[in-house]
Amino acid sequence: MTAAPDTRFLAALEPHRGILYKVARGYGRSAADREDIVQETVVQLWRAFPKYDPAFKFSTWMYRIALNVAISWRRRERTQTQHLRPDGGELLEGLAAASAAEAEHDDLALLYTCIARYADLDRALLMLHLDGQSHADIASVLGITATNAATKLGRLKDRLRDDFRAAGHL
Repeated sequence: MTAAPDTRFLAALEPHRGILYKVARGYGRSAADREDIVQETVVQLWRAFPKYDPAFKFSTWMYRIALNVAISWRRRERTQTQHLRPDGGELLEGLAAASAAEAEHDDLALLYTCIARYADLDRALLMLHLDGQSHADIASVLGITATNAATKLGRLKDRLRDDFRAAGHL
């Protein structure tokens, strides 16, 4: 007798649930945003689970869905907030970002702040790398070649190093 789909799903999800929070932290601005991203990702994973092919690593499949959900969520959020922002919104955002940067002193917070400013593909690439994924796994998740992933990653590391130097952390 095989296990029920919900039991199999939860058993597959549990060892990799940290992926959900890493991706959400990279794309959500507030705790509420991050929780929304996690919840939406779990829903999408559940919907897609019947189509999951066990021949592939679950974590790679999960990353792909989580990143797609987070990127879509961010685009949707950006579109919605553009219409709500009063004139001078850029100034308010700049002040909020400066205030948040002053409040965060540790390197990890600076890392996430830097990553949040990068384009979606670059952000995903860095997060996968920081999670210890190989170039081949990163390529599989993002739909690029392993060579392309390695090249982009090298450039992003240089950019991060420059960002850390500019912030006085190197």
